[in-house]
Amino acid sequence: MEGAVGNLAILGAGPVGLEAALAAADAGLAFTVYEAGPAVGGHVRQWGHVALFTPWDLSISPRMARHLGDAGLEVPSGPACPTGDELVRRLLEPLGRLPELAPYIRLGARVEAVGRQGLLKHEEIATAARASRPFRLLLTSPQGVEEEAAADVVLDCTGTYGHPNCLGDGGIPAPGERGLVGRIEHHLPSFSADARDWGGASVLLVGAGASAQTAARALAELARQAPGTQVTWVVRSPEPTWGAVPDDPLPARAELVDQARRLAGGASAAVDARLGVTVSRLVSDDGHVRATLADGGSGRTEDVTVDRILALTGYVGDNHLYRQLQVHECYATAAPINLSAALLGAAAGDCLQQESHGVDVLRNPEPNFFILGSKSYGRVNQFLMRVGWEQVDEVFGALAEANGG
Repeated sequence: MEGAVGNLAILGAGPVGLEAALAAADAGLAFTVYEAGPAVGGHVRQWGHVALFTPWDLSISPRMARHLGDAGLEVPSGPACPTGDELVRRLLEPLGRLPELAPYIRLGARVEAVGRQGLLKHEEIATAARASRPFRLLLTSPQGVEEEAAADVVLDCTGTYGHPNCLGDGGIPAPGERGLVGRIEHHLPSFSADARDWGGASVLLVGAGASAQTAARALAELARQAPGTQVTWVVRSPEPTWGAVPDDPLPARAELVDQARRLAGGASAAVDARLGVTVSRLVSDDGHVRATLADGGSGRTEDVTVDRILALTGYVGDNHLYRQLQVHECYATAAPINLSAALLGAAAGDCLQQESHGVDVLRNPEPNFFILGSKSYGRVNQFLMRVGWEQVDEVFGALAEANGG
């Protein structure tokens, strides 16, 4: 940590961003939380109808529980797995209304870029002079109004959900994909709420992770009420693991994996799983979309025509945010290099086995700039909120040392 700490900029008012704000309040540090959405928990609200695999007891930090309890508010607990909407309503919104946080949360303030005042990325490498310059933040409002803000420390807690991966082979767009951007859904819909849009439709579903498995399960159920619903489920691996964990301690996750396996094996006539297949081209076709599917084993191609495309191929954080900062990213995971090395070295197969690896792996060559939460894991999909709480503790411990605490 370089020098005494003045004011903090916390980017994102999700679970980790609000945890960081509570830690700043506890430490008596000046801080501002910048949230792009109109309310706290913007990303969580986008998947509000989806239940977590983890129960309340793993979804609320001791610091959150203490602040809620001190305010005489409910502290959610127990073995039930909350939905995203419940997490917002019972945890994030009450936290955002606390007097120690509310005045310092700026809603509708999107941070577009972060730089160093008077310096470019390649200047003053690893010098005290760079650390002495404040960060410059470019903000935009929902109306497009731009302004600047300054900070001595920046905590990037913006997560990954707003930045979906492409559906094409190799992680780049398939030919025709970019021209259909408005017709490709990248977030898990609420099929029950939007049954008229999805019921009876032919759907191209791409992906094999938990979101895609959840979508396949929900669409198979929808097909029972809406005859004609047909899903072509494209999975690039010929032998997907579905993220299975031996003796899984999370029953909801184990159940989803089991259902995905059965659906891929033909349990529903509405779901046609294509394993070892990728999307090689998309073409608009008289109100529909014609997708060319390529079999990686045989090299054969096949055209299918669908009404809807649901690409649930994962998400990765926005690294353009800190393009002018000296952040050393892992070439494989896009996470900060020191943390990525620790994660790949640990090679844990279950998020419940994850733990934080200390503040040193969270440091970047850019002084006083930290990436926390799910974004810090890059393409490693084993992040658990508990790790986010630990990261916050470690960073604020280092900030206290810098301030002589």
